[in-house]
Amino acid sequence: MPEARIFTEQDPIRVFVVDDHEVVRRGLTDLLDTEPDISVVGDAGTVSHALARGPALRPDVAVLDIRLPDGDGITVCRELRSQMPELACLMLTSFDDEEALLDAIMAGAAGYVLKVIKGSDLVSAVRTVASGQSMLDPATTARLMDSLRADSVEERATAPEAANLSPREQDILALIGDGLTNRQIGTKLYLSEKTVKNHISRLLAKLGVQRRVQAAVIASHLEQPDSAARQER
Repeated sequence: MPEARIFTEQDPIRVFVVDDHEVVRRGLTDLLDTEPDISVVGDAGTVSHALARGPALRPDVAVLDIRLPDGDGITVCRELRSQMPELACLMLTSFDDEEALLDAIMAGAAGYVLKVIKGSDLVSAVRTVASGQSMLDPATTARLMDSLRADSVEERATAPEAANLSPREQDILALIGDGLTNRQIGTKLYLSEKTVKNHISRLLAKLGVQRRVQAAVIASHLEQPDSAARQER
């Protein structure tokens, strides 16, 4: 296991801030930039801007607002981490939303904090996730995942709708269950991201769910022999 990286004034934590409110972005930047071991290297106010700027800035930590005008910070987290697996994402939201927390966990976020957090606590959270530690409470995470799985089993013990998926959709569902992003699924199956997105929209409709995390839970309950049989054919 690699040693935790030590950040200093000469080698600060590089932070990327994503929030749709300019005042919030400026406030976060001013707060974090006053710390000698933290440097805000850029910001964005939309998903498209964040995905365009983020990779070039090579941040160590991304502070991401959950709700954005053209999507959400969870998508930004998932997509940026597909290009920069070492990136630590700290989700920032005004709402205590268990469903959003589950989505953040599935996207690989390292932390989830409310905007009412004290400035000093946010600085500490940035340092914590930058060092490779998680800000997600293990007990809370386990409880939420168990609850979601239980709900899924109650509603669709055998996920009969999955039988209506095409072989390609079943392959994509399995990869969603593995936590892969659209880009990673496309690379693995030699498909464009747009094609993968279209497949996912159709399979969600067939499964009768609206969210990716629900599909991932269904994928975890599917029997493996069907997948193995498809590979043998």
